[in-house]
Amino acid sequence: MPIFKALLIIILSLSFSSFLPIKTADNWELKKSENGISIYTRYSEDSDYKELKAIFQLKTSLSSIIALLNDVESYPQWVYRCETSKVLKKSSDKQLIRYQTIVAPWPVDNRDVIVEVNSYQDEKTKIVYQKVNALPDYSPKLKNHVRIREFRAVWTLKPLKNGVVEIEYELLVNPAGAIPAWIVNMAMVDGPYETSLKMKERLLYEKYQKASIPFITNPE
Repeated sequence: MPIFKALLIIILSLSFSSFLPIKTADNWELKKSENGISIYTRYSEDSDYKELKAIFQLKTSLSSIIALLNDVESYPQWVYRCETSKVLKKSSDKQLIRYQTIVAPWPVDNRDVIVEVNSYQDEKTKIVYQKVNALPDYSPKLKNHVRIREFRAVWTLKPLKNGVVEIEYELLVNPAGAIPAWIVNMAMVDGPYETSLKMKERLLYEKYQKASIPFITNPE
């Protein structure tokens, strides 16, 4: 039982009221909706692991969100179960490579992951995208850590009326190691919800509210 419980917690760390599930036209199934945060899952077409989507809205700027996402060293303070996080290479505000470790309870080994991050803004819609993909062989893994080799995510920041932004996060991750897909698929809601809740709070910090990202143009 301790191993099973530990496996559930490691899955929660990787992903960022009770009701009957609601499915959308594109097969997303609503799993949790609290504090303005909605968490969906669906089966992936090319993986045994489910995809996850988190959506919430906040009155903030597009730049504030990218500033927080690019503040990699702050991740342990708000990303669920993130132990350490650092930038390995930064080419610009649009592109960087980051490294994270995820702490897991005994007896499961901690995970580490290296990802390439690319951000851009659509000139017409002003929607900002940040795409994240694994670079598992960029540098050696730490001792006693399992390297995550499959990780892909997309942040979609859609400006709405009155300065409100809809923040959407989609994720597919294979946590690697001897964790069956059915366990992963069972335990992928609470971690992303907790991360989204803390993200909403942290985005209100003055340093993010005052941030200005050169490649981002606010809608008129």
